Formats: sequence, C-alpha cells, structure tokens
Amino acid sequence: MSAEKILILGPSWVGDMVLAHSLFQTLKTQRPNAIIDVAAPAWTLPLIARMPEINRGIALPFKHGQLALLDRVKFGLSLKEQGYTQSITLVNSLKSAILPLAAGIPQRTGFLGECRYGLLNDIRPLDKAKLPRTVDRFVALSADKNQAPMENNASIPNPRLIADHNNALQALSKLGQNAPTTKVLGLCPGAEYGEAKRWPAEYYAEVANAALSHGWQVWLFGSDKDLPVTQEINQLTSNRCLDLGGKTKLGDAIDLMSLCDTVISNDSGLMHVAAALDKKVIAIYGSSDPHHTPPMHPEAVVAYLGLSCSPCFKRVCPLTGPDAHLACLKRLTPPSIIQDIKFLA
Repeated sequence: MSAEKILILGPSWVGDMVLAHSLFQTLKTQRPNAIIDVAAPAWTLPLIARMPEINRGIALPFKHGQLALLDRVKFGLSLKEQGYTQSITLVNSLKSAILPLAAGIPQRTGFLGECRYGLLNDIRPLDKAKLPRTVDRFVALSADKNQAPMENNASIPNPRLIADHNNALQALSKLGQNAPTTKVLGLCPGAEYGEAKRWPAEYYAEVANAALSHGWQVWLFGSDKDLPVTQEINQLTSNRCLDLGGKTKLGDAIDLMSLCDTVISNDSGLMHVAAALDKKVIAIYGSSDPHHTPPMHPEAVVAYLGLSCSPCFKRVCPLTGPDAHLACLKRLTPPSIIQDIKFLA
C-alpha cells in the first residue's frame, strides 16, 4: 500500500505558520509514514525549510487577497500527478479551497469557513469555545473525522524550528560581525498589524540600555517596514545595538535569533519564531489576546495588563487623550520588563 501523501494549504502570516508546526508534528506522530507537503506564500518557505517533518514547501504564486480563480484551478491541476490522498486547509477563505478540488485530492479537510460546501468534503465543526487558540484549531484538523479533537491540553506539541548555525555565522560575517562572545538580547519592536501592537520605541531603548550596561549585546530584528523603529531605538542607545532592521531575509533572521539568549517581542511572527527556537521569550501584548495566540513555550513570560478596553483587536488605539491612548502598552513600563530578564542569572 502506498504511503499517505498530505497537502497542507498553509497560512500567510509568519506567526500562524509557526503555530502550524504543532499540526505537522501531530500528523507525523499519528501517521509516521505520511509524506507532508505545504503549499503557502513564498515568504513562508524559510520557516517550512526549518521544520523536519515537511517533505517539500510549495510556493503559491497568488497575491494576497487575489481570487485568481483560473490561476488557482491551473495550479491545482498541475499538482494532480502528485497523488495526494488528503488536503488540510488551514485558511478559512473560499479561494483557498479551490486548489485541492482542482488537484483531485479525494479527502479535502478543513473548517467550513466561507461556505465551502462541495469544495471541501471533510468539513469539521469549529467550536471556538472548545478550541480557543489558533494552535488548537490547527491541531484539531489532524484528527480522524470520527475522532474527538484534542482540546487545549498538554498533548499538543510546541512548535520547534531547527536553526542553521553555520548560516547564522555566515550572515553575521556578511554584516561585518563576529560570533557573539557575550549574552545577546534580541528585540523585535515591529508588528505588521499596526501600532496598537507596538510597545513604544523609547521603552525598548530603555531595556536595551540596561542590557548594554550589563555587558550584553543587543540585536534589533525587523523587516524593511520596521527600519524606522529599529533606527530610533539604536539612536537612543548611542548606536550601540546591532540594527538588523531591513538587513536580513526571514531565513537569516531565524538563524541569527537562535544565537540570542533572551528575546523581547511584540505579539508578532518573530515572537512565535523565538518561542519555537526555545529562547526565553518576553511577549508584550497590547490590542491582541494572549489567550488566542500565546507564545508556545512553557517558560514564556507574557506581559499583558488586561485593561477593561483590552483586547480591542484594533490596528490603531481607538481611545484618545494622554491617559487613555495606548494605555495597554504604555502602562507596561520598562522596569517591569527588565526584572524578567534576570541579567545576572
């Protein structure tokens, strides 16, 4: 009998793709001989490459939000000869379910989402109360259709990424840097979703200065979009940080982060990367909900005030006035974060 071959239609967000690794591990535990491929946007492939359970990452050529019905059908048809026995669609959109149908995959699993009757033929009920976290929902799709899914318990494996140490050293060399000889604090001050997720730059700078005063190195991680904030933090530390903002691709950032001892991050994709690299993570939450997308690490520290207005899930704080605007973040003062780093431990 030929081995099962599963095609995962993966999420677009970096953080969600990291969380999906719990599903991939669960599938491999349940079905050790299964071959698992993941189809997702090209920018997620460096994550997939660091997940040993995955046979192949397939870059989807579609633009974000684009229906591209004919192109999706053609792409699905191009995968027909791969012989997939099951697809699992982690995205709840209508368009994400077109490709598995076109590929002729006999069992097409997913939540109902946007009225996907016919596109999916193995539709699972989504009880958000029983499956409160994103990771719970992903892993629930691994269960046989007649089996009760795991519900938010310790049997769900934490994501884990396998970093490439040699690539990290090569990336440092390209930046004119040597391997660190002291402890490294990684700071991730960006959050693509919006400012309501971003701890103030001056707060990050205060923490950075504290780390530098204890002889640590401080590395600033971020994409091109985060360059203004990483530059601001570096300026506030007299340019004593290694500013990686906009200077690394995702794969290099993952490997460089593996050299850090502690990572402080907003609720972002890099926060989940740090947790999956088994780093000590201090995760800062403002407008989002740590009960929905927590860092998946047993020793992660979650900094969250849980104000009456939180979580609002807004990109920009809807409140005005100096005492109200971004209070969920501004009232999380640097000393409260610094004490969790334990520089002298």
